[in-house]
Amino acid sequence: MHKEKACFLRHSILVLQVSGQFTLETSCQKVSMRRGEMLLIRKNQLGQITKTPLPNEDYQTIVICLQEELLRKIALEEQIDLPQKYTGQPNILIPGNDFLHGYFQSVIPYVRNPEEKITTALGILKVKEGVKLLLHAMPGLKEFLFDFSEPFKIDLEKFMLGNFHFNVPVEKFAQLTGRSLAGFKRDFQKTFGTSPRQWLQEKRLTEARHLIEKKNKKPSAIYLDLGFESLSHFSHSFKKKFGKAPTEWLS
Repeated sequence: MHKEKACFLRHSILVLQVSGQFTLETSCQKVSMRRGEMLLIRKNQLGQITKTPLPNEDYQTIVICLQEELLRKIALEEQIDLPQKYTGQPNILIPGNDFLHGYFQSVIPYVRNPEEKITTALGILKVKEGVKLLLHAMPGLKEFLFDFSEPFKIDLEKFMLGNFHFNVPVEKFAQLTGRSLAGFKRDFQKTFGTSPRQWLQEKRLTEARHLIEKKNKKPSAIYLDLGFESLSHFSHSFKKKFGKAPTEWLS
């Protein structure tokens, strides 16, 4: 099993699972898929991705990035009326049909033959084809795909308490809460009475102590999930705050 670090998903993406298991976990949703399944992931999210090979299966996946510039062009070409702001689930498993399964198979040669000089224009056509087939299968995805509004100014306290463990720059937290960096720091100080970096460090360490002391979790099993770059950095910071190494809190 390979567990990636937290990632910031800037663009909407379509994930095609060729083999193995793909799992995405965000602050509000956890979704998994296996061979032959498709997942549509919404832009502007923080998430943790787990890639798991299965018995007799290597892990293989295809990721198609649905960049906003291309989606805007499709909206113009197809004369799609821009819908209301999207408020549904941020990550959607796409039910299969003959058209989507055929599209799935048609994409695989592009990935398995990277030495072939496929033109950019042809690649764009394949992405457009994927978008049109998604809309054919699920017309309600129009709001998902063509909502070009910026993140609105959301509840800072609620967002940070749900996402503090993701290891991303403060600038990304600001963007995802609909604020400039200066506005984010100002609102953060009013809400929590301290700076973002100081609060994040304290919150992650406090959560670590709870998991170790109350849940008997090993430090090596939790430090990445709590946003620390390395076990040594985590252990040093933990001991500095609590006076003892993380392993000394294990019962």
